[in-house]
Amino acid sequence: MVVDELDVDRLFHALADGTRRDILHRCARSEPSVSRLADVYPMSFAAVQKHVAVLERAGLVVKERRGREQLVRTDGDAVGRARDVLDELEAVWRGREDRMADLLASE
Repeated sequence: MVVDELDVDRLFHALADGTRRDILHRCARSEPSVSRLADVYPMSFAAVQKHVAVLERAGLVVKERRGREQLVRTDGDAVGRARDVLDELEAVWRGREDRMADLLASE
């Protein structure tokens, strides 16, 4: 699998923050508005909006305007891409472990 490194960097940068992970979980369960999300956190509306923007740039959430509100939903494909990157890294390390075990067994 070939993944753009910039996309991977954005993805894991977005996931590195606890508030953004919490927003992601909330958006996976429902499609809250940015205003509704702002009510949940002890920070300004602008700060929550910035967190959502980081998630959106990483492709983890999608905003959709409905009337006067902007609803936020999790993009399941992006979460799958994060899992794919981690699975690929795990496969590399498992292969290294197997080769080391083979070397030790042959001695």
